[in-house]
Amino acid sequence: MRYEIRVEGHMSETLAGLFPELDHVVMSGQTVLFGPIVDDAHLYGLLARCQSLGLRVVEMRQLPE
Repeated sequence: MRYEIRVEGHMSETLAGLFPELDHVVMSGQTVLFGPIVDDAHLYGLLARCQSLGLRVVEMRQLPE
């Protein structure tokens, strides 16, 4: 599965580096993290990581394979 997670604002390279399994790009005032997600536990772990870092997730969606 591949997912895209959009968070509000521009994440620094240091902050984005805390998501080494995902690529990222900044666009339209949001940072888009994207890449493969192994399973549901991985996905929920990423969301928990966002929450613990104070990131506001504005959108999440599964990408076509």
